[in-house]
Amino acid sequence: MTLLELEGVHTYYGESHVLQGVDLSVEEGEIVALIGRNGVGKTTTLRSILQLTPPREGTVLFAGEDITGQRTHDVARKGIGWVPEERRMFGYLTVEENVRVSVPPDGDFEALREYVFDLFPALERFREKEARNLSGGQQQMLAIARGMVGNNDLLLVDEPSEGLAPMIVDQVVEALRAVSAETTVVLVEQNFPLAMDLADRFYLLDHGTVVESGSTEGVTADDERIRRYLSA
Repeated sequence: MTLLELEGVHTYYGESHVLQGVDLSVEEGEIVALIGRNGVGKTTTLRSILQLTPPREGTVLFAGEDITGQRTHDVARKGIGWVPEERRMFGYLTVEENVRVSVPPDGDFEALREYVFDLFPALERFREKEARNLSGGQQQMLAIARGMVGNNDLLLVDEPSEGLAPMIVDQVVEALRAVSAETTVVLVEQNFPLAMDLADRFYLLDHGTVVESGSTEGVTADDERIRRYLSA
């Protein structure tokens, strides 16, 4: 089933025309990577899906429903979660409190807490520590954990590996694999090999449009159709 579809999406920041007719679709159960150089519209695509930066033209469909122009909190309630690049957690709340406030009212907090602590043992060790005092890697784990406990059908994840040590990146990747067993994922990731390893399909953006797409199987940065859009 097609869970998410963008049709001819044009998104602006003021007079700056960032997305210029983006078309893409995501099937239920997939991990789909958005790749490309910095500034080509990857994060703006996520913001357009969430209606944080609503498209001026085009349509965003989620589970067959047109959500274009709806309020962001209403879109989130439909089952779309977000792990932003900036992490955006509650700095003066503890790890456990950050998880608790992310669980829906009808969610089983105890079970969900143990689920994310099993995936991220470091978070359990620091469950009483305020989020502002965590390392960058620990904050990224917490940001992903918050997205995981929200009972989302779709999780949008922006640059999860940025600035993290390789060992922490490995833990984040394994967590996203675990998430994808139950939740469809759209991933923005600058680390090209990681994106190709983790995702089922990819969309390559350049100047606000999709220029290449397909299965990630066997795709490398040496492919001519990829390399010319990723090189500086």
